[in-house]
Amino acid sequence: MNNRISGRIATKGFTRATVAAVATAALLIAVSASNAASSSGPAPQFTLDSRAGSKISLAQYKGQVVMLNFWASWCGPCRQEMPLLENIYKKYNKMGFTMIGVNVEPDSKAAEGFLKQTPVSFPVIYDKDSTVSKAYDVSGMPSTVIIDRKGNIRVLHRGYKPGDENEYLDSIRSLVRE
Repeated sequence: MNNRISGRIATKGFTRATVAAVATAALLIAVSASNAASSSGPAPQFTLDSRAGSKISLAQYKGQVVMLNFWASWCGPCRQEMPLLENIYKKYNKMGFTMIGVNVEPDSKAAEGFLKQTPVSFPVIYDKDSTVSKAYDVSGMPSTVIIDRKGNIRVLHRGYKPGDENEYLDSIRSLVRE
């Protein structure tokens, strides 16, 4: 902070520490608000190769609530989140919900290695050239998109910290009931 500004603030009865605390709080609020953003409009369609060897398209899941989780094997929060996503998928997949893991690495070998250590039963697709990531405006790992039964984006969540899975669950429960 430049001295002229901090000097003015200090003369108004605020200390530098108070100003710094307020600025930090404002930044945390802004970051939290950008982590979970509601969105609307049709979800971009795609077809990509899957880990199982077949092609998977979003269109084949029309009528279901779909959670796309964009991840990479080098991403620590992605690795932490993956077993939780598996639990969510197992619990809700019989209720009109599906999860699709979208690996964003240009080479899928590292992803395959990770998935051998941390197996999942939901479909995993490979976005090697980032076409789908760009279409969904993915700017960091992990990023999660939840799509309603009509094919509209309802939630865009950036990042992961413990407890975020509760936000996913709230959205999934609500959308499955719609």
